[in-house]
Amino acid sequence: MTVAPEIKGWCPGALRPMQSGDGLVVRIRPPLGRLTPAQAEAIARAAETHGNGIIDLSARANLQLRGVTTASHLNLIEDLRAQGLIDPDIETESLRNLIVTPFRDAETAVLATTLTAALTRMPRLPGKFGFALDTGPHPVLTAASADIRVERSADGRLILRPDGHPLGKPISDLAQDALAQAHWFVAAGGITNGRGRMAALIARGIIPPGFDTSPAPSQLQPNPGITPDGTLVALAFGQMRAETLAALAQLGHEIRPTPWRMLLLLGATRLPDLPGLVTNPADPILRVTACTGAPGCPQGLGETRGLARGLAPLVPNGQTLHVSGCAKGCAHPAPADLTLVATPQGFDLVQGGTAQDTPSQSGLSPTAIPDHLKALHAPHL
Repeated sequence: MTVAPEIKGWCPGALRPMQSGDGLVVRIRPPLGRLTPAQAEAIARAAETHGNGIIDLSARANLQLRGVTTASHLNLIEDLRAQGLIDPDIETESLRNLIVTPFRDAETAVLATTLTAALTRMPRLPGKFGFALDTGPHPVLTAASADIRVERSADGRLILRPDGHPLGKPISDLAQDALAQAHWFVAAGGITNGRGRMAALIARGIIPPGFDTSPAPSQLQPNPGITPDGTLVALAFGQMRAETLAALAQLGHEIRPTPWRMLLLLGATRLPDLPGLVTNPADPILRVTACTGAPGCPQGLGETRGLARGLAPLVPNGQTLHVSGCAKGCAHPAPADLTLVATPQGFDLVQGGTAQDTPSQSGLSPTAIPDHLKALHAPHL
């Protein structure tokens, strides 16, 4: 059986870090979704000096420094503030919950500035409520966690689409329209006990009026490699050492974090040969996701990433495996082909669902899991 995890209902920030099993988790939200080489180098240096040198790339395209202590936190903040990476206060930081497409043009940069300014005027929203600016010809952030999405229609117009609803509404004024949609969410009863998400409200049949414009067809998540905008490099489980980020900063490119646990090196035309990077799109490690797990997360009921790495070659091409340290499923809230959930009795196996769904097998030991995956028609059978 699974154990009900503690639901905090908020995400860590830089000014409001979250305690984990290996110290404080300090989340940096890159301004406008980008980092200059100097900012990236400062983050790497801060991770090494004030933390344990481990940096996570989150599913919302933020960077998380791990192993920070209460004593080192203040100095870390001052170092990052000097590079323009720290908000003036916790409230401003919590409101700046925005994912920006890494594939952008000059118009997107202006829109990002406009929407960022509008976020400071939002009503009080749940801690996990967020926005996505996805303004390329085809949306690429549809699988990323967001509640209000700015996308394009099939004919290229900007539209605003509430998450969970298939249709959007043409935008006349981005700031005012985003504010109006947030106020509608609050007035429509989207918040209960301080929590709530747009898709859950839409699922209750509460639909905002006037949304009748289809978005452009979405684009598949890209693979590591060369793109027209630069080079995408992936990180196994979204994690890297500080020295890897420092080495990337030395290449001199603007760095754009993505919600796919990849980094876009703007304008780069070659794949960097650095330890810790995944550049081969056929690498089986890209088929698996795994949270921090035990002992790094206090709610983790089992080790996750070592297990996931060993199981990756057993995952068929085109399928996904999620290994979760508890039933929250933080690393991959969406359904996966296979999900393993740690419990006090071993691992539960869920097919085609999330970490919170009913398992088909329970109490599996790590050594028994490979045989069960093979029985589910893993490759080489």
